[in-house]
Amino acid sequence: MTREEKALLIEELANKFAQTDYFYIVDASGFTVAQINDLRRACFKAGVEYKVAKNTLIRKALEKSQKGDLEAFNEKVLKGYSAVMFASEEAASAPAKIVKEYRKKYKAEKPILKGAFIDSDTYIGDEHLDTLASLKSKQELLGEIIGLLQSPAQNVISALQGQGQKIAGILKTLEERAAS
Repeated sequence: MTREEKALLIEELANKFAQTDYFYIVDASGFTVAQINDLRRACFKAGVEYKVAKNTLIRKALEKSQKGDLEAFNEKVLKGYSAVMFASEEAASAPAKIVKEYRKKYKAEKPILKGAFIDSDTYIGDEHLDTLASLKSKQELLGEIIGLLQSPAQNVISALQGQGQKIAGILKTLEERAAS
């Protein structure tokens, strides 16, 4: 790879890091071509972009974009084989879910989550995989909050309607008694 090609790749990665607040760095070393293709298909299907790059290029792109805890990434994440999985806000947990499903499918320990950057928080290590896989999107959270806010109002309306029917029934009974 020429110096110009490296500079272009760094620029491309830096732009991707700058444009997204959701990326994961994983280790999928030792995979066969078929396994990597399967992983790439799973990423494509979920709307996740999968890019493999040398650690030095990823490091320079991260420095340029100023995303994540660079010290922690340099110390613990950017070693050995690295691939970056870029996700959108709507699919922030998709890379973690893909990694979990892939491990289950192949009964393997890889890919390994080396680190992630989620909405200004940095997660280092595979022990965060379950937490990241269970993240809900902002849309899901808003839906839950709206549901919770509507629930008490619906209960009050139901209670008032129930009471109104009781009152109407009592008035009707009193009216019938008065008429007879």
